[in-house]
Amino acid sequence: IMRVRGFVQDDGHIFCTEEQISSEVVKFCILLKDMYKDFGFADDAIIVKFSTRPEKRVGSDESWDKSEAALEEACKAAGLAYEVQEGEGAFYGPKLEFTLVDALGRHWQCGTIQVDHQLPSADRLHADYIGDDNAKHQVVMLHRAVLGSLERFIGILLENFAGALPAWLQPQQAVVIPVAPTVEGYAQEIQELLRAAGIRSKINLGNDRMNAKIRAAQLEKIPYMLVVGEKEMAEGTVAVRFRDGRGQEVMTKEAFISYAKDKIDNFFVGI
Repeated sequence: IMRVRGFVQDDGHIFCTEEQISSEVVKFCILLKDMYKDFGFADDAIIVKFSTRPEKRVGSDESWDKSEAALEEACKAAGLAYEVQEGEGAFYGPKLEFTLVDALGRHWQCGTIQVDHQLPSADRLHADYIGDDNAKHQVVMLHRAVLGSLERFIGILLENFAGALPAWLQPQQAVVIPVAPTVEGYAQEIQELLRAAGIRSKINLGNDRMNAKIRAAQLEKIPYMLVVGEKEMAEGTVAVRFRDGRGQEVMTKEAFISYAKDKIDNFFVGI
């Protein structure tokens, strides 16, 4: 999924005045950093590159001066440190590029925001508005994408976490493992409670031994394995095994659901 014949991109376009360029770019940068943080990429894993006017370009030097100055002002307002890439801007305007650094130190260019004075011009879209002076003014278009190619971003996440995604992202968040047929009814009860709480879970009622069921869940990288036997059924508890290998914990059903919901609902990067 890193190289596909077709892809979906979270591409969007902001129409604004020249005076609003800086504030709109700041809002975008805040959104981007918040989203990257939820996916496990802190500020130190984000490299910002400021690409300036290329040799072959459209538009006047005056419009390029304004665009570059607005992006620079926005970077300062958003508290972004950046590298300057001289001459690497798009032919129609300067841009910021956001590169992620994964767990293996590899760089992936994902997000971008680009200033475009040319497409809204009278020669193309003829997009304008009536200002406070009752005169027509041309709008500015900001091209922006936070994740870039969604398929590629999913690939980056899988690589970065080696498939062991945070609990909120994992397709299957928990599995209930009964140790014997006599406790399958109790396991079903737990499964229903998990689903009612919005936790993506399943129950393994197969004929394999308990260790084989746990091994299967580990291979699927399921964050939480809830083992239940006669003791757990009598006490209304679950024996929780964690994907990351920490010690097993015995919890009440309610305590586990509260624990898992806290991690999931707060987009915790881990389990």
